[in-house]
This record gives sequence, C-alpha cells and structure tokens, in this order.
Amino acid sequence: MRELTFVGRHSVEWREAPDPELQSDQEAIVVPVAATPCDVDSAILAGHGFIDPPFALGHECVAKVVETGDAVTGVTPGDLVVVPWSINCGSCDACRAGLTAHCTSVPHMAMYGAPIGGSWGGLFSDLVRVPWADAMLVPLPSGLDPVAMASAGDNWSLSWRLTAPQLKARPGARVLVVARGSIGLYVCDIARALGARDVLYVDPDPHHRELAESYGARTAEAVEPVHQGFDLAVEATGRVDQLALALKSLAPEGFCESAGNHFRPGELPLLDMYLTGVTLRIARDNVRAHIPDALELAGSGTVDPARIVSHVIDWEQLPDALPEKHLKPVFVRTEQ
Repeated sequence: MRELTFVGRHSVEWREAPDPELQSDQEAIVVPVAATPCDVDSAILAGHGFIDPPFALGHECVAKVVETGDAVTGVTPGDLVVVPWSINCGSCDACRAGLTAHCTSVPHMAMYGAPIGGSWGGLFSDLVRVPWADAMLVPLPSGLDPVAMASAGDNWSLSWRLTAPQLKARPGARVLVVARGSIGLYVCDIARALGARDVLYVDPDPHHRELAESYGARTAEAVEPVHQGFDLAVEATGRVDQLALALKSLAPEGFCESAGNHFRPGELPLLDMYLTGVTLRIARDNVRAHIPDALELAGSGTVDPARIVSHVIDWEQLPDALPEKHLKPVFVRTEQ
C-alpha cells in the first residue's frame, strides 16, 4: 500500500509500506474514503512542527471497514466509520473516564498522523490498522455525508467540545472566536445553533469572515481586547498573542477554550486573568468521547458543516494538492 509521507517543507509524496494486517481479534482494517487535513497540518506542512520528517500524515477521515477480528462486534466490513485521531483501548482507567487522548495501554500521545507515542501511520494512507475497533470506531449515521463529516474524527468534534458544554452551562453566552482555520468556523456554526446571543469572529482572511457571517456571526479582521466583553472565548490560531487577546476580553469568571498547538513561546496576561477571574483550558481533545454527540448535532439540521469544505479533490491528487493553501479540502477515493 501507499502512505502519504511528509518529507519536507511544503512537500509530501507517496511511499510504499507493507499492507497492515490484523494483530489481534479486536482489530480492524479500514480504507479511508474521505480524508481532510487538520488545521495543525498546515503548520506542519509549512515547517512549523516539532517533529522531523519523514512521517505519514493524516488524522481526520471517514473510512470503510474492510476486515475485522473475530471479537469485533460494533462494526462489520462495508460499514462507514469515523476514525478518531488518537489511539485508545476503551478499557483502561483513563479511557473509562473519557480521557481517550491519555490511554495508558499505549505510549503517551499515541496518534495517527505523527510518529509520537509510537508509529501508527496516517489516515492519508490506502489502508489503516485500528487496534481496538470497538473502542475507537464510530459508525457514521445514515444520512450524513462522508465528505461533510471527514473532520468528525478531530476538528468537528473538537469544535463541539469547545462550544457545546460551555453554552449548556452559560445559556445565551456571548462568544468570541479568534481563529485562522476550520475550527473557528465550525465553532461559529455550533455556537449560533446552540443559542449564543452574540458571536464575534476575528480572522484576517476575508473569505473566512464571509463564511462566519453566513453563520450569523459578527466579524472583524482584528480587534483590540474587548474589556469584559465575552463569557466564552475560543482561540484557534496557534499564536500566543491571540490567546492573550482572547483572555483579556473575558467577562468575570469567563472561560477560554484554546485549541492549542502553540509551537512558539509567548506571554500570557496572568495579572489580568487573576483580577478578572478567568479559566483557561488548553489541551489535546479526548475526541472519541465527543464524536457521538457531535455527529448527533450534525444530523439535527441546525448546523451545516459542509459549508466549510472548500474543495473536493480526488485521492490520487493528494501529493500535489495537499501542500496548496486551502481552508478545508476533502480528498475522496472514487474506487473503494
């Protein structure tokens, strides 16, 4: 089989690898049918990551199951499934607590798309081994488009987690979204659907702002801190100065959710945070626990994640098209 491999700045290529085989009766082999880059993949492709190439890329996809072990009961060959980005067993103490990004059955940070916590390959590959199929794979509900939900294994479900629990605790909250890619736009869609009374989306890209406005958000190219302006701030830029902007804009006892991936250092306004009384959460997402709820919202008719898909591109074009600057391209396999 082939793996799409990151080999250097703005450069990827197909490389041959052995076909994966079942190594236990709990495993599955899947073939990605709609895969998309995570927002952080653009930083990796630009050379801003912290792992030296080469390595297999990709950790967001909907896939088709092609083979299962005898103990697998949740999926069968032919099923369309969401593949979560992190590797998790489902049965250790961390997994049972919903902390699937911290599974203790595998090395710390085990994931698809980067060789940390072991080498698990990437989801821009012709075939992928899923070590705990029943724990990891989530059947795609009928009626949901695999292209629209290609990001459900990470960015879509992450955006749900950044937004939905906070709006449940703070009905009608004022929401600030400081972003650069798909996560912030998903958040705009979800926040309005779940009752936010005001959403301000900040992004220098005019096309992104236009999309945010289509979800009912106010937009700005840039802003100064809005003193006590928002109950919830969501930061998804990878820039510490923008995280500081979000924190300085919170109302007393406000909450800031950061999508993280701050590869470069910076300073946070700790005194402002102390005087205002704010909470900052910055973490890798325990996405597997949130995928079912995020898919349920996607199927409700109140949101439209398909609007964020910027391009639909044939699988064979991955080496040429992935390094190009697109908001949210989805690569589809026409023959499965």
